[in-house]
Amino acid sequence: MSKHRPECIECGELFQHERKAIGYDTCTSCGDEDARLVKHTIVPMHKSSYVGVTDKSLLKERYK
Repeated sequence: MSKHRPECIECGELFQHERKAIGYDTCTSCGDEDARLVKHTIVPMHKSSYVGVTDKSLLKERYK
């Protein structure tokens, strides 16, 4: 493993190797900000399981 810590692609701050190892390219602060921008909901489907919806237009189409 490199001695140099990875650099956040958003702000340029250095962050932990463990975070990079699991696939993140941002520090925890920038990752938290990005996560707050994502909106989603869970919709129960008739005679089926729950479905995650991240696109509001899909939800509107399903429940006209």
